[in-house]
Amino acid sequence: MATWRDRFPGVTPAEWGDWRWQHRHALRTAEELARVVDLGADERRGIAATAAVFRLAVTPYYASLMDRGHPFCPVRMQSIPVAAEARSAPGDLRDPLGEDRHRPVRAVVHKYPDRVLFLASDHCAVYCRHCTRRRITGGEEGAFEREALEEGIAYVRAHREVRDVLVSGGDPLSLSDERLEWILDGLRTVPHVQILRVATRAPVTCPMRVTDALAALLRRFAPLFVVTHFNHPKECTAEAREACERLVDRGVPVENQTVLLRRVNSSARTLADLNHRLLAWRVRPYYLHQGDLAEGTAHLRTPLAAGVRILEALRGHTSGLAVPHLAVDLPGGGGKVTVQPGYLVGPGGPDAPPAAAGTASVGEPGSAAGHWFRSYRGELFFVPEPPEADCSCPYDEVFYA
Repeated sequence: MATWRDRFPGVTPAEWGDWRWQHRHALRTAEELARVVDLGADERRGIAATAAVFRLAVTPYYASLMDRGHPFCPVRMQSIPVAAEARSAPGDLRDPLGEDRHRPVRAVVHKYPDRVLFLASDHCAVYCRHCTRRRITGGEEGAFEREALEEGIAYVRAHREVRDVLVSGGDPLSLSDERLEWILDGLRTVPHVQILRVATRAPVTCPMRVTDALAALLRRFAPLFVVTHFNHPKECTAEAREACERLVDRGVPVENQTVLLRRVNSSARTLADLNHRLLAWRVRPYYLHQGDLAEGTAHLRTPLAAGVRILEALRGHTSGLAVPHLAVDLPGGGGKVTVQPGYLVGPGGPDAPPAAAGTASVGEPGSAAGHWFRSYRGELFFVPEPPEADCSCPYDEVFYA
């Protein structure tokens, strides 16, 4: 198997391990990529057709993980465009999550009552072909200068309902330690901000970015969570493990959000393998996202039923820690909802199971003696209702007075 030294001759270990070198030497053209993989006609058409639409950049590290000859290599499919990316499908949206209508200032998206998205950068080390924020990471808006970031911090300070800030972009770890520290310090000094989160793909695409200095910096702003984005076991390298464990060892929890991508990771076998590897690194599989309706990504999206089938194949066959929430981020700004297989069959008595298994809504308390459920094996089980249905908490009036 070829190593990075074979694919990038003349590069020293010191250069390879320098995240700034990785960013500066990202592969951005068909000619550069052709030195690493045997580009197919569809990839060449895709690179040409999307050149004016969305950025192309692949760190040498991430490119070194590509299968040179296989067009369905999951790393290639995530980072090299194909011709289908230049076409829009019915339902595709420029702003698929309706973020712009919830942007009171340029660097802030305030869609949920108690938390905001803080946009810190428009750059990434690798531009994922399934990116949901292409209108920003494509360079259409331009960089987030200090004035925009100061305005965003001021907005958070002025809104006392905000207790959780997700710093994203782009990738915040494309910034220098000094710039990132300035942003986090500005947010952490806001008295009502309890939780900080940093969304980054650096452990996957440029793990050398996670230095001891960065891990120590992030720990200073605890409680702070890193939310990363592994999509396939092929990305689970020794370098990626070292990056994740460096954070966890420093006391920075790491969670993973996978995007379900057609023909990349759209099988229970792949996702179980991925989540088992992540758990061994103490990285929690958190969300499995249905692909958003971003323009040019339809060829990578799966039918919703595929995600439900995968979740059903995981549930009961592996530990609950390895089963993420299947989430759909509703178009137009509706927010995330979760989907799962229908294990609730319906109401009934202990001796009267429903005639056919299927999904049903829970009845009002006392409307039935209990409910029938289908197990992951397909067997029916009865769960009786309790004799009392009053679920009020009287001490709340004292505790929250």
